[in-house]
Amino acid sequence: MDHNTLFYIIIGILIAQFLLETVLDHFNARHYDDPVPEELNDVFDSEEYQKSQSYKKTNYRFGLVTSTFSLLLTLGFLIFGGFEWIDSIARSITDNVILIALIFFGIIMIGSDIITTPFSYYGTFVIEEKFGFNKTTKETFFLDKLKGWLMMSILGGGMLALVIWFFQWAGSNFWVYAWALIAAFTVFMNLFYSKLIVPLFNKQHPLEEGSLKQKIEAYAQKVGFDLKNIFVIDGSKRSTKANAYFSGFGKEKRVTLYDTLINDLDEDEIVAVLAHEVGHYKRKHIIFNLSASILLTGLTLFILSIFINTPEVSLAIGVELPSFHAALIGFGILYSPISEVTGLIMNYLSRKFEFQADDYAKTTFARMPLITSLKKLSKNSLSNLTPHPAYVFMHYSHPPLIARIRNLIS
Repeated sequence: MDHNTLFYIIIGILIAQFLLETVLDHFNARHYDDPVPEELNDVFDSEEYQKSQSYKKTNYRFGLVTSTFSLLLTLGFLIFGGFEWIDSIARSITDNVILIALIFFGIIMIGSDIITTPFSYYGTFVIEEKFGFNKTTKETFFLDKLKGWLMMSILGGGMLALVIWFFQWAGSNFWVYAWALIAAFTVFMNLFYSKLIVPLFNKQHPLEEGSLKQKIEAYAQKVGFDLKNIFVIDGSKRSTKANAYFSGFGKEKRVTLYDTLINDLDEDEIVAVLAHEVGHYKRKHIIFNLSASILLTGLTLFILSIFINTPEVSLAIGVELPSFHAALIGFGILYSPISEVTGLIMNYLSRKFEFQADDYAKTTFARMPLITSLKKLSKNSLSNLTPHPAYVFMHYSHPPLIARIRNLIS
């Protein structure tokens, strides 16, 4: 297949993805004014519901603007030789293949982030501020960006350099070594992310002694869950939205509660949320997701190894001198339909896992605290109570609130 054909396929994929997402967003927006299911009538009062509707519609319009801008920017780069221009800049600085790739991706990633910063700034300091969610200061906003660039340079740059070195050393068999590297990195980050990365952005401290900790420890002991690491994170530093998450496994497993969660829920509700997270661990969801991620990475790298030596892939994005880094950009776009399918499968399984974790919490702790906690969290985040089924199928990793409530009361 010649590079011109690949070029038009790439353009077609980008436009098709944009149209699909735009249609899904439109269908979802048409459901905003649907009647609220009877089981959720107590989530919002009339004033709060109007606020929720306004928040969803504002984000819908803003999302349409940002996605259109992103598409036009990408198409402009492809049509007017943007990737060739950046490649020529990188090659004018050095002749080292690895350094050329690092400079190439560094310009693209940081340049893209700078160009889209006005959108993220508007989203944080106008939309989230208007609806009472934002707690981020301008200093924190820009400091987060600088930290993100630094992490991307060190971790992303280091991984990319090693992958290209494997390619130079092992040729098309590079994917085996790259897979082993990324698999080891994935496991390492799953174990130590909370210890090494989170402190760069947030403060964490062990949950204080008191009735909440006693209830959590009593529940953990009851279900035979060895839990010694319970941490509280200062999520309120950036947003009023609440969350909790489970990370690691073995001796490194820990539960992290956002301070906003502790402020928004009562103690039984917090234990119910924790019971849900324990359910994920007990049902082996964490190991499954980690294993699936590693296997999908291996599949992606194997397919990449087939295409990486094809000059037409680099030429298709307008880069005259075929290279690993240019082919990687072209491959990323060409592979995206496959990635979409695997994403749908993983989302489907994730929704099933959420039901299983809810069932575990209902069985081992109590139904009502989990129901009331889910309703409170939905209310406090102004979530969509009436999403379109197609949008749920394509995008939701968690079932809609109404589906979870009906599962819990059945």
